[in-house]
Amino acid sequence: MPTINTNVNALTAVQSVNNAARNMEAVQDRISSGLKTTGSKEKPASYGIAQNQRAELGSLETVIAGLNRASSIADVALASAGAISDLFTSMRKFAVAASDPSMTEASRTITNRDFVELRDQIKTMIANAQFDGAGILGGPAGTFLNFLDSTDGLRTVGLPVLDFRLPDTPGPVADPPSAIYVGKDSTILTASDANDMSKRIVATLDYVNGEMARLAAASKRVETQTAYFSKIMDNVTSGIGNIVDADLAKETAQLEALKVRKGLSTTSISMSNQPTQALLNLLRNV
Repeated sequence: MPTINTNVNALTAVQSVNNAARNMEAVQDRISSGLKTTGSKEKPASYGIAQNQRAELGSLETVIAGLNRASSIADVALASAGAISDLFTSMRKFAVAASDPSMTEASRTITNRDFVELRDQIKTMIANAQFDGAGILGGPAGTFLNFLDSTDGLRTVGLPVLDFRLPDTPGPVADPPSAIYVGKDSTILTASDANDMSKRIVATLDYVNGEMARLAAASKRVETQTAYFSKIMDNVTSGIGNIVDADLAKETAQLEALKVRKGLSTTSISMSNQPTQALLNLLRNV
């Protein structure tokens, strides 16, 4: 029945226009953000899962950052340890030369001076073998510098702390070598001292090179863990994408359909007013 006060068809058409406009806004938000769920009101279960996985992703980033720091500390330590090994090698040359009983006292004094210069460089190298304030060549031996190896904080991976400091009083050479056998005040001022020092340096080199190999193995483990967590991080990122990323092709097609729907609803409003207009024209002729 045509009426003037209430146009049911027009109200229905208006509701259709408003509904299409709301849907268009939602689709445009998904297209602009690239996400099919942008808040907890829309698909709350998916949003909650995605948020939890984003937290896990942040934890993985923290673990990887710590492992990268561990790798850098190990790299600096290994480079410095290699340089220290080279110093001991050079020191042995001077010790062997000074063990020659025919060497004059003046020549031995000069050779000892060169030996001492190299000896004292070791302390400087140990002090400079640091990255981000952490060094692992200055002891104490038998300890580890630990880093997070899980996102729950329950597991760690460690780098062995090496002790390459020259002792105040070097002990007797052990077999296998287990320490630095060159003292911080060691000299080669006599042929006897030089001969003993040559043997001590050989044992020291065996110890230093063995400790370097131990550190290198630990560093390799850290690199392996870093690669592992990087893969896990990629998988978590992909999983979050599967949950929240919008299908842009689908959303674009839906947007076009909603535009058509909105246009048809607007036309419907115009058509719904025609009976009322016809009634007004009829009354105008009365």
